[in-house]
Amino acid sequence: MKRIHVSEDIRLREGFEEFVIESDRDLDLSISSSGTCQAFFRIHHAKSLRIRAHVERNSEVSLVFWNEGHAKLTADESYEVNENAHLSVAHGECSGGETERNIYVALREKKARAEILSASLINEKKSYRMNVVNFAPKTYGEMRNFAVVLSEGKLMIDAVGKIVKGARGSVSHQTSRAMSFAPGQNTTILPELLIDENDVEASHAMSIGRVDDEQLYYMMSRGLTMKQCTALISAGYLMPVADVLENEEIRTALRSELERKIESL
Repeated sequence: MKRIHVSEDIRLREGFEEFVIESDRDLDLSISSSGTCQAFFRIHHAKSLRIRAHVERNSEVSLVFWNEGHAKLTADESYEVNENAHLSVAHGECSGGETERNIYVALREKKARAEILSASLINEKKSYRMNVVNFAPKTYGEMRNFAVVLSEGKLMIDAVGKIVKGARGSVSHQTSRAMSFAPGQNTTILPELLIDENDVEASHAMSIGRVDDEQLYYMMSRGLTMKQCTALISAGYLMPVADVLENEEIRTALRSELERKIESL
């Protein structure tokens, strides 16, 4: 495990790597890679994060950013994906502070692919702005956002998928879902598709609502408390963020952390 205290240029190696971000500074991280790489970034603290990543041709890169700090975090992220490369980026939010995150993904060359995923436990103000742009033919972009909004939480998601003129045969999909356990949640989701080409596939789906009372009743009739039901449902709803990584130890640890965090709230 490597600790990051200052701005760095990170060259990912083949296989799995783990990092801890802990700094009182504004950090600039430049990430490059080739081959098949997986990296897990645990964010303890940073004044702000500026991430620039370049995914080389024929690479397969998976990145998970797990924010568990208690201070406000501002993150600005930009990803360039080249020919026949595949990028997966997942953001896990279980922090006790506000978060502002801006994400820009450019599918620069043909057959580039990118999947952007967020899974958030919302008990503070969280604001996400995401842009995935298909610049080349036969590129694929997808955004998936899942959130559990607690009584004090406020969520805003602005997700934009864009296919430019000339990006024939490209795909842009997005799904955003927010769930709560009580009425009156404060959630705004703005799905947008900007399409300048005819020969494409594009879609968006969005849902905001409460968990089914019958589901809760069924679980409680089997001996679970309301707190246990809430933790289990929320953890299952948010766990896709860990599936980006193949490391089973990390996935198990993240599920346990989620359940503990939900129960404490």
